[in-house]
Amino acid sequence: MIHFVLLISRQGKVRLTKWYSPYSQKERAKVLRELSGMILTRGPKLCNFVEWRGYKVVYKRYASLYFCMCINQDDNELEILEIIHHYVEILDRYFGSVCELDLIFNFHKAYYILEEILLAGELQESSKKTVARLIGAQDSLVEDAKEQASSIKNMIAQATK
Repeated sequence: MIHFVLLISRQGKVRLTKWYSPYSQKERAKVLRELSGMILTRGPKLCNFVEWRGYKVVYKRYASLYFCMCINQDDNELEILEIIHHYVEILDRYFGSVCELDLIFNFHKAYYILEEILLAGELQESSKKTVARLIGAQDSLVEDAKEQASSIKNMIAQATK
């Protein structure tokens, strides 16, 4: 089981967090400090697995972001690396060569994509085509809602003239 997902920039700024296990706000802040300090100081040639508090943290660096997932000791690290890569590939496909700014300004899309892939800390959807289809459907719903809100706004403006 995945306990949490973190996206951390090289400067140590947290770009995305998703918690699947209960942690208080104070514990979350402590976890973020500990792990960002531990992962950011590791050399690039070291392995992508870190033992931490009885768990394993699997991470992978893509450009200026570290994608980290915390798992149980007996879970398969290579499977988690594949899940991280799967998530990055879907982000790349959606944003067209995803970068840190895409995640900053469209964090809600990054969360939505993550929630389509993972459910309660387990892999839900492994098909990139299915995830892309679901994201496209969500985008069209949002556009329809925006158009509807705009037309209602215009009707109200005309009625109040």
